Amino acid sequence: MKDQEVPGVVPPMAAVSPTVIAEQVVESILAQKLAPGERLGEQALATHFGVSRTMVREALMQLQARGFVEVQSKRGWFVVEPSAEEARDAFSARRIVESGILGDAGKPLQRVIKRLREHIADEQRAIDGADAATRAFLLADFHVCLAEQMGHRLLSDMLRDLTARTTLAATLYQSKHEAAQSCAEHAAIVAALERGNNEAARTLMLEHIGNVEKELEVERAVEPDAPTRLRATLAPVARRRIAT
Repeated sequence: MKDQEVPGVVPPMAAVSPTVIAEQVVESILAQKLAPGERLGEQALATHFGVSRTMVREALMQLQARGFVEVQSKRGWFVVEPSAEEARDAFSARRIVESGILGDAGKPLQRVIKRLREHIADEQRAIDGADAATRAFLLADFHVCLAEQMGHRLLSDMLRDLTARTTLAATLYQSKHEAAQSCAEHAAIVAALERGNNEAARTLMLEHIGNVEKELEVERAVEPDAPTRLRATLAPVARRRIAT
């Protein structure tokens, strides 16, 4: 299959490595510019970044280990399509991590609140504008930014991956959660932190993640179990009566 240009990956950087390529692919997933099931051509990526296919393959193997891409025999590399169960698991993991960050924190410093408010202002400008990719990225990145600002560098890396996984689910299962609602919920979380009410912030975060998850149309993707499929397959076909 001929490689086509990979959409959504940002322009090449001066110092390119497998890790840089992998991170730019994840950022494109967060921006909803790479969709579930999208093909990632090795040669297209190599040409785009000005590197060898060997380096690209190393990046794709990193992404495979992180659960973002899969390789299909004789077809190439593809962005994963998370199952309904995998989507629910990712949201559950986010609830544990993000509620833990807020539940374990003291009152944030004013510089932390200032940075979070700046991020929300950026979100609002993106919502008011026409750049859907920037809007999607910033709304997802708020959670990573929050973890970083609260001093959890390791957890912020984990959250980036978890948020990218839930972004894939939101893309695949056609989330109906409005961008403006997400931004407002982010603002409410930061306002609670500014008041020093971390428990309220934690509750609001859990509600926010729950709201996003509830807006996914995952039920349509739940497949019947094997016996049910077999019964449906072997059910007699209704024959049309032919008038004579």
